[in-house]
Amino acid sequence: MDVLTLDYWKASFSALLAAFEEEKEHLCELDGAIGDGDHGDSMARGLAEAVDRLSAADPPDVGALLELAGTAFISSVGGVTGIIFGTLLQSAGKSADGKLAINCNDLALMFESALEGVKRRGRAKEGDKSMVDALSPAVAALKEAAQEGSTPQDALAMASAAAEKGVQSTVNMQATVGRARYQKGKGVGHADAGAASVALIMRTLADTAGE
Repeated sequence: MDVLTLDYWKASFSALLAAFEEEKEHLCELDGAIGDGDHGDSMARGLAEAVDRLSAADPPDVGALLELAGTAFISSVGGVTGIIFGTLLQSAGKSADGKLAINCNDLALMFESALEGVKRRGRAKEGDKSMVDALSPAVAALKEAAQEGSTPQDALAMASAAAEKGVQSTVNMQATVGRARYQKGKGVGHADAGAASVALIMRTLADTAGE
């Protein structure tokens, strides 16, 4: 697959909803180590709202699709999860405004914009035990793939592997952002739920591109 079409992105959100429904209990368990324990439920709820709105609106291009999905996330999910993952989608969407198909270079630029948006909104950096620890290496992998002239499918596979390594790196980290920073030592020994969600997103996008 040389480009990721508008139909691919529509299908991806249905696939993401199914993936998060399957993994939501695990994500809630991870979140319970340092948070409210509702991260998986929140992600599934946001994706369900995104799928509903995308089906009703039929957005004309990839940018509009992602921005609508981000708006759905923010409006349907309370707290940090809605804001941060909604920002990820909206930021990626702005980079894809007007595009009907996404090539490997576009993909790298989209997720680089998403990373910048997440960092700016969440005030997190690598090593803070957050979704940034999975998203940042995923973006680096996408940029490397673009430089090598890889297909989007191969680029997403590389990003998925990099994100998963990022998740594992959070296991022994002490959280320094969010409420968890006030709970010394809490969460050490557990992967960050937000990082795990990023890895699941990348894996699902890669799997959908391979279908």
